Amino acid sequence: MTETADTPQTFVFLLTANYSLLSYACAVEPLRLANFTSGRELYRWRVAGENGEYAECSNGQRTLLDMGLDEIGRDEVLMICSGIDVKGATTKPILQYLRREARKGIAVGGLCNATYIMARAGLLEDRRCTIHWDNRDSFIEEFPDIALTQAIYTIDGNRYSSAGGSASADLMLKLIADTHGQELANKVADQMIYTTIRTDREEQRLSIPTRIGVRHPKLATVIQMMEDNIEEPISPSILASDVGMSTRQLERLFRRYLNRSPKRYYMELRLQRAKNLLMQTDMTVINVALACGFTSPSHFSKCYRAHFDTTPYRERGTQGAA
Repeated sequence: MTETADTPQTFVFLLTANYSLLSYACAVEPLRLANFTSGRELYRWRVAGENGEYAECSNGQRTLLDMGLDEIGRDEVLMICSGIDVKGATTKPILQYLRREARKGIAVGGLCNATYIMARAGLLEDRRCTIHWDNRDSFIEEFPDIALTQAIYTIDGNRYSSAGGSASADLMLKLIADTHGQELANKVADQMIYTTIRTDREEQRLSIPTRIGVRHPKLATVIQMMEDNIEEPISPSILASDVGMSTRQLERLFRRYLNRSPKRYYMELRLQRAKNLLMQTDMTVINVALACGFTSPSHFSKCYRAHFDTTPYRERGTQGAA
């Protein structure tokens, strides 16, 4: 049965430094449109931030704030919106604020990379969650005990998480439907020219055939196996055998559709994973190498330099300076 609130529900959007404007807009606009479409004030919202005056998003635009890290009501929903450099945005005052408010038992959500902030605050113990795919590797390394899904959004009790971008809209449409019915959520989606409301069973990234522009089932299967086995790479002969091909046939398949050998393609996947970990975590270069299937640091450094024209140590130093 649909539960209808007698009084407007209030959302507090906590915007961190370099937050994603797209994620924030896709979360707040469904609330406005729910009010507009229903002809009633179903929702209210306030915007909070650490300095209490304004928050600057990743494209440089500033949003005026209604409040700083002020206490909110027990019936309000706190939504954290983050973006690039989420570690830099995870400040001590914000963590203290989240822990204080969470002790009230309020619902807390994270949009885009704000799932990381929730995890650092200890709000995701024994909870399922999701995060933007580009930060997935670093999140798993830092929080191996937290159940991370690949869904566009995840709801686990009073903890919400969204992968960011337009997925914020899908999460909010789900919350609107749960409180005020699917019919209203559909009307809001129509106002947004949102032709398909996605569920929490939808995965974030495009399918492998769509990503690589090739619809070949065996090729897609091999690439998926590669992506799932970065730390302990599988030999081309085993990859070929698992899809019922010879190693030579697999070589021809990769050359034909991707213009590179399976070994080269696999190496590029591992090096891209390494770059993500170098830029998003505090892992040592040696540990990054091991996490990406390199047993020799010197070999890792040589491969990294050949592909990115810089060494892992310089990459880490450049990121730190930035």
